[in-house]
Amino acid sequence: MGDHRADRRGPRRRAEVTRTPSKKPAAAVPTTGKRRASRHSAPSGGGLLRILPSVPVLAGVATVAIAAIGALSAVDTPVSTPAAAQESLAFRPASALSGSSATSTNSLLSGRGQDVSRDSSRDALADVVNEDLVAEAEAQVKQRNVALAQFAKKAEAQAAKIAENAWVSPLDSYHLSAGFGAASYLWSHLHTGQDLGAPIGSPIHSIANGVVTETGYDGSYGNKTVVTLDDGTEIWYCHQTSYLVSVGDVVRGGETIGTVGSTGNSTGPHLHIEVRPGGGDPVDPMEAFLVHGITL
Repeated sequence: MGDHRADRRGPRRRAEVTRTPSKKPAAAVPTTGKRRASRHSAPSGGGLLRILPSVPVLAGVATVAIAAIGALSAVDTPVSTPAAAQESLAFRPASALSGSSATSTNSLLSGRGQDVSRDSSRDALADVVNEDLVAEAEAQVKQRNVALAQFAKKAEAQAAKIAENAWVSPLDSYHLSAGFGAASYLWSHLHTGQDLGAPIGSPIHSIANGVVTETGYDGSYGNKTVVTLDDGTEIWYCHQTSYLVSVGDVVRGGETIGTVGSTGNSTGPHLHIEVRPGGGDPVDPMEAFLVHGITL
């Protein structure tokens, strides 16, 4: 054991001696010493080879290096491309409208031609619909105008009829006496008309247009004239002194038909007037006159 350790240590010391320059001539160095030094220097070289990567790893590293150098040269070297291609490859900021950038394009205007064509069709259809609606509206306006014209004519005719049949006061001057519905020993029943006191001989006017349907003496009513209006309402004029019309005469509102008297059941000269719609039961003359715009 002691001999092997001495041998291992011996070459290392000799090797170190060979690294240090010797003052003796090279020829004086023993040959055996050189051989031993070279023999023991080999292991140190073999250790270096062990540290270096293997051949495949070196080949891969060389390939990556070559590719990197080629990429750098490709960037530095201008590539001759057509103008249109250069323009398409040029870096541009993305557009908010088209959405195009240097890396991708997302055009918001793509297919716009189809949309415009579709919109044109819709516009054309809308125009047709609008024309139909306008024509229909015009036709309705014409019909409405015709209906309004007819209504206006009817309204004018009715207004003329109303004006023609407007009521007037039966006396020029009078004072109110017994009213409708009053009770007294003078009447067997409630008072059926309105009394208007006036001097004997005062002219009595027809309150509206109508036809004389009765004249003559009628008991408690005295001398009486009945005028039937266009709507069938009968107006009775009672206690007259005289008649100025005959049955069948057509009279107009305001026309004089007789004079005030005190005939029949009467305590003084006055006009007893009754209003009987449709020739039926009497109604309050005051209200009837108010309906026709006359205040007694």
